[in-house]
Amino acid sequence: MAAAKLADMKDLNAMEDVKKRRWGFVQFFFVLAVVLCVLVYTPRVFLHTPYGIEFFAPNSTPSSTRAMHVVSNAEEDDGMVILDNQVRSPCSTMRNHTICCDRSDFNTDVCFMAGDVRTDAASLSLLLFPPRAAAPPDATTAEEERVRPYTRKWERWIMGRVQEVRLRVARPEEAAGHRCDVRHDAPALVMTAGGYTGNFFHAFSDGLLPAWVTVQHLRRRVVLAVLSYNPWWAGTFGEIISGLSGYHVVDLLNDKRTHCFPGAIVGTRFHGILTVDPARLRDNKTVVDFHRLLADVYDTADDDHPKAPETTTIQQQPPARRPRLGIVSRKGTRVIENQAAVARLAAAVGFDVDILETANGAPLSAVYAAVSACDVLVGVHGADLTKFLFLRPGRAALVQVAPLGVSAIARDCFGGPSARMGLHYEQYEVLGRESSLSRRYAPDDAVVADPETAKKSGGWDLVARVYLGGQNVSLDLGRFGETLARLHARALRLQRQETPPP
Repeated sequence: MAAAKLADMKDLNAMEDVKKRRWGFVQFFFVLAVVLCVLVYTPRVFLHTPYGIEFFAPNSTPSSTRAMHVVSNAEEDDGMVILDNQVRSPCSTMRNHTICCDRSDFNTDVCFMAGDVRTDAASLSLLLFPPRAAAPPDATTAEEERVRPYTRKWERWIMGRVQEVRLRVARPEEAAGHRCDVRHDAPALVMTAGGYTGNFFHAFSDGLLPAWVTVQHLRRRVVLAVLSYNPWWAGTFGEIISGLSGYHVVDLLNDKRTHCFPGAIVGTRFHGILTVDPARLRDNKTVVDFHRLLADVYDTADDDHPKAPETTTIQQQPPARRPRLGIVSRKGTRVIENQAAVARLAAAVGFDVDILETANGAPLSAVYAAVSACDVLVGVHGADLTKFLFLRPGRAALVQVAPLGVSAIARDCFGGPSARMGLHYEQYEVLGRESSLSRRYAPDDAVVADPETAKKSGGWDLVARVYLGGQNVSLDLGRFGETLARLHARALRLQRQETPPP
């Protein structure tokens, strides 16, 4: 009997142990379920992704780097990316997840989008998706702006040929129809390779330099989304494009995928013809800094060339090199008809002379190498003088030959900008007898004798047709020789200042 009771007690204790173990498992799974819920749902409540819509990101291209956090200028925190680098901008107080446009400039409109920005190829639009909590309360209204991203908004004809981009705050329910095909970890800059940018001068003055002014503070962490993207533009300026952005260019008109960005800039800032105004930038950059970009992407480092081994043998100082002068050789109009004689004169003065052919198909890297080696660059007014940007600031000189009737235009296009880059600038004013127009018009005709009076009556048509499009020059070697002698003496003086003592 006692043995039976002892067995019953053992069975009861065993059952109690089983119940305790089962209750322990229930408690464990309950606690585990609570922890998993906290881990899964807490980020959805308190955090949002850089794109502000879905916790689980839509299908996209993975990024190898951390996404930028774009903030409005009013929230200038360490580690945050500021879209608008312009001081006193009306967009300096824009809020996150909003669109702000600065239309105060005579030349250009620029808009900024802070937040989850997605392309819509069908309507050539950029859609801004605010977080659900910040979505517009009235679903029937939507903020929209329209921009033609080119820097000549005062010129109706050419602006009509630049595509208009729509910017709109989207409703939350539109997100499902605009899931990301490609997700970028840097904001977009929407610009155009159209307009007049097939011309070398306009490619820089209207396009590349304004783009640099607008995004240089992002240090290549920007995606260029380009309208009128074309092989000539991409092939000619590929190195500069890579200097502006560390990402592949998006062909905005032909790429039908939905691209997603953590922000966008639509349009580019314009400070003037080939000009960077440091007073208008938060970081006070100048056109010399733009030249440094060109030097970075084009310069051939001295380290690429083998150096002679060092020796302790005492040698005489090598003879000073002759200063180098480049002559921009135009074709068509505004040609230097006695170019060969000018080149011989420059050599006699003491220059090594390079004839720099234009439109010869040479890559821009080769053009940069030839021009940057010059102490003096000489050329008649024209787009190719934009290459003064390749000269060495504080060292080189630019001589612009101004044909009849274009003196003021020449100075505005290249005189002021080159001086602001630290170049020595001289303008050689062509006289009536040096112009080919003297063979077409009588000596007392206003076109030759008094171009300013002729322009008042003939207007821009006369300037374009006659002074720019119908004139060559033959330089007076005596007059021009004085200019060359002065510049040669300057180049030698700079050489002596740079040569270390023996």
